[in-house]
Amino acid sequence: MSDPSTAGGVFVQTNEARNRVVAFARSDEGLLDSIEWYETGGAGDATPHLPSQGSVSLTGDGGHLLVTNVGSGDVSVFTVLPDATLELAGRAPAAAVPRSVAEHHGLVYVLATGKAAVIGYRLVEDRLQPIAGGEQSLATLDADPAHIGFTPDGSALIVTERGTDTIAVLPVDADGRAGAPHSVASSGPTPYGFAATSTGTLVVTEAYRAEKGAAAASSYRLDGTAVTPVTRSAGNGRSEICWAVVTPDDQWAFTTNFADGAVSRYAIGDDGSLVLDDATAGVTVDGRKGLRDLGMSADGRYLYALDADAGSVFGWDVGPGGSLEPAGSWGGLPATAAGLSAR
Repeated sequence: MSDPSTAGGVFVQTNEARNRVVAFARSDEGLLDSIEWYETGGAGDATPHLPSQGSVSLTGDGGHLLVTNVGSGDVSVFTVLPDATLELAGRAPAAAVPRSVAEHHGLVYVLATGKAAVIGYRLVEDRLQPIAGGEQSLATLDADPAHIGFTPDGSALIVTERGTDTIAVLPVDADGRAGAPHSVASSGPTPYGFAATSTGTLVVTEAYRAEKGAAAASSYRLDGTAVTPVTRSAGNGRSEICWAVVTPDDQWAFTTNFADGAVSRYAIGDDGSLVLDDATAGVTVDGRKGLRDLGMSADGRYLYALDADAGSVFGWDVGPGGSLEPAGSWGGLPATAAGLSAR
């Protein structure tokens, strides 16, 4: 294990009725060591396969961990210490069934799925302070939203709406208030997880398709509140592609396939195009379902993914050309585990 003062970390919530966060310290070689299980003070729904991306999110500076408690309708804030240990700083109420949370320069938005709305806060001295007028309903009650995130410059929020096959875009004003959403048709059915490059390419997974082997991802260009399709439904031949992460150099997108244990690698072009590079760049157990949330170390050297059905976190070394070399797996997690964030 490397010097703990410089260690990275991986964080997973258990989503149990008495919700907890499992903190792993990361060595310089990418190996994980379970440090502690920390109570969030809130409640999960104690159900496997939480249908969202971003239920656990590190702030951009890596100093705080935000965790949604879907059972108690609130968000926990942890201070992240240099050795990847956590200190619970407090909780903030949110609307019913919050499943995803995002942060940009101290501005925090939570996606509540019980009534399809976003709620805004400022992170001030380890506390989430509600923004006056910071709650905004989404366009339709049947939106069934899955993920919230900021555009790279923080000028807008992106929300995927599975129920209507649309991507909602909400402008964010100078005071941090989200405006009324407008919707963009998804290139394919069931937009789910997404990740954005620093230059404004949005990669969106298309989760559920009736035909086996028809999983796909699409790319879009972001310009303010404009979302323009570039590559439509680039298939990977796998099943139920749901979660996505982009490498720090903006060259690669990795996606996980829930139904068959594969991590796929897509190449991202300078023009925002998306090309499948390897459908099985990484595999836990080929054909085994359960692989879901994923995250990457801040330096881009290591990729981690949660296999909820196996109760394990799997890790890979990221090499030249986005190659993945297995680094190990670490078990003991409950089947309800959901959400993963890494630094």
